[in-house]
Amino acid sequence: MSTPSTVDRAFEAALYDTEHATLDTGASLLAADPAADAELGRRGREFVAAAWRRGWQPADVVRLVRRDLDDPHVRLLAALIRDQAPQDRERGPRWRAQLDALPGEAPPRTDRFSHATAVLELYRLLLRLPALEPLEETAAPSGGTARPESRMLTRIRALLAKAEATGFPQEAEALTAKAQELMARHSIDEALVASRAPAGAADAPGACRIGVEPPYEQAKAVLLDAVARANHCRAVWNELFGFSTVVGFEADLEVVELLYTSLLVQAQTAMTKAEAAQRAGGRRRTKTFRQSFLAAYAHQVSTRLTAAARTQVTDDLLPVLASREVAVTDRLDRMFPRTTTTRLRGVSDDAGWTEGAEAADRARVDPRRPLN
Repeated sequence: MSTPSTVDRAFEAALYDTEHATLDTGASLLAADPAADAELGRRGREFVAAAWRRGWQPADVVRLVRRDLDDPHVRLLAALIRDQAPQDRERGPRWRAQLDALPGEAPPRTDRFSHATAVLELYRLLLRLPALEPLEETAAPSGGTARPESRMLTRIRALLAKAEATGFPQEAEALTAKAQELMARHSIDEALVASRAPAGAADAPGACRIGVEPPYEQAKAVLLDAVARANHCRAVWNELFGFSTVVGFEADLEVVELLYTSLLVQAQTAMTKAEAAQRAGGRRRTKTFRQSFLAAYAHQVSTRLTAAARTQVTDDLLPVLASREVAVTDRLDRMFPRTTTTRLRGVSDDAGWTEGAEAADRARVDPRRPLN
């Protein structure tokens, strides 16, 4: 019978019990044995690979570690993910983009005990990750390259970047309106191209996860759901892990990510100005004001987007979009056979609600032009 390695003994002490004293025991074992470092790194890469098999993606794990641990843990995780990547199977473009967005190098070590403690804290979290719904992103065909970003999306990104950077609300509104117009055209063009593809070559709906970060994540999830539905997608919020899974065709998923991010920036800017005006009037603003503001913003944007969705599609598009909606719903039902609904909580500040609704009206989400 072989003697357990230092890493095995450290894991037995630190990973399978949540008592703080056992974490110290495991860290002490690792700190006293530099020869265990190589095995410790190998076991970490195995934990990362196991997370991928359970449906997690790099951005998901980074988001969770950033929320529950500290920056050194995030950098340790990023280094592990990079080290594991050459051993991984070929992934799709979204996965590669997440690898490119990983934080910088691992922090310099202070002392062996502190480093071992941080590693074990990270491994403890990785070990307890539950299974998620797999997104099943496909890799590019063998010998091929990922589809380059269209000129339309490049223009949309540039417009939204200008809208978020300007200090003039009217200019931001005009830039956002133009970006929405281009988004609508991009989605229609992609749908028509796909509808004309040969039999058997038709596009299929995919899925992505979008972080829904605290604070006020419930209102943000409502906003994301509204943006998704208006752009022929569906969103399911995972409150526990801080993201929504959005199901739809690739061109529409891109639009949802862009528009949701832009509307969040607009909402934050408008809320900051509303709070300043309230303070200037001698009224103290609270967490309840901000929660009510964002809830009203999400509700009003949802109302406007829903109304726009009913009027912006011409008759010639109905069959194409109906078939795509059926495909999206089928994919959603297969991924999430059981979902529940929830009600917004903590919405009780009248001033916050009024300010948020007015800010949503200024967000200028224009309806899509009909086809010529």
